[in-house]
Amino acid sequence: MFTGIIAAVGSVREVHPSAGGVRVAVDAGALPLADVKIGDSIAVNGACLTVISMSGQQLHFDVSRETLACTAGYAQGAAVNLEKSLRLSDRLDGHLVSGHVDGVGSVAGFDAAGDNRKLVIEAPRELARYIARKGSVAVNGVSLTVNKVDGARFEINLIPHTLSATNLHALTAGTKINIEVDMLARYAERLAAFKD
Repeated sequence: MFTGIIAAVGSVREVHPSAGGVRVAVDAGALPLADVKIGDSIAVNGACLTVISMSGQQLHFDVSRETLACTAGYAQGAAVNLEKSLRLSDRLDGHLVSGHVDGVGSVAGFDAAGDNRKLVIEAPRELARYIARKGSVAVNGVSLTVNKVDGARFEINLIPHTLSATNLHALTAGTKINIEVDMLARYAERLAAFKD
């Protein structure tokens, strides 16, 4: 479990095919690793990945075909948002993020709004019903508030701090991004649909 509050921006150093997917080496950047060990969960661009080995400031992960099918952003050289898993004693500054990416959307607009940026995202149609105005969504693992919804498109206001502390500042029209909808919306749909 994560909060969507990014701790550091790292970069993908190596990507190699492996049985069942790819093995990815990530330079953890400024992420403190003193308390990280093999088997720990780290959100990498919003996807919960398991540390399989470590070397200095580099973390290694196996990324399955299933994860590759519903995520984007693991190309060599790509900047990735990083967050360690939540401890029960931690503050919850964002929202509860599972690290189970629901799908890949694309940037439809990224325009200046004073010092802020207005981010417009085209979500996969099957996810649009879970995205609500003033609701929470994780984009590349970043906990954000939805300002406006229009069909499968939604808008987010990005403040300067979010832009400087994440990889979202580098977005351009057409960029593929990872989306995780609010888990409460998924549970509410399941409860409403369940029949005895």
